[in-house]
Amino acid sequence: MKAIDTNVLVRFLVDDDPAQAQVVRKRFRAAEEQREMLFVPLLVVVEAIWVLDSAYEIRRDEIIAVLSDLLLLPILEFENRVALQSVLSSAPHNRFDLPDLLIAETAHAAGCRSVLTFDKRAAGSESFELMD
Repeated sequence: MKAIDTNVLVRFLVDDDPAQAQVVRKRFRAAEEQREMLFVPLLVVVEAIWVLDSAYEIRRDEIIAVLSDLLLLPILEFENRVALQSVLSSAPHNRFDLPDLLIAETAHAAGCRSVLTFDKRAAGSESFELMD
């Protein structure tokens, strides 16, 4: 199995470099034809969220929809898929940043009671504990 980097995922989603986006689509089609899985590390998802939000100013609800659609692609195997699915299903119902939700969900899956933080906004979630 091979993994994909954030720039590959972003090219696929945004098509901001048509030549590179075409290479990605061709590679994805080949993976599908060969029944090959491509691994998507959770850090790639977090970076992609940041890029889509900050560089492309894509709205949160659109990012949630795009990531939810990506989970349906049979060629992509996501690291900690259950945590990502949980975040995507709960995200429309809260105001917390998507990366913070991923941090909390993966920490919870690892058996942590809470995440220590200085982020006052994140500390508004029961998953975070404000350090003072």
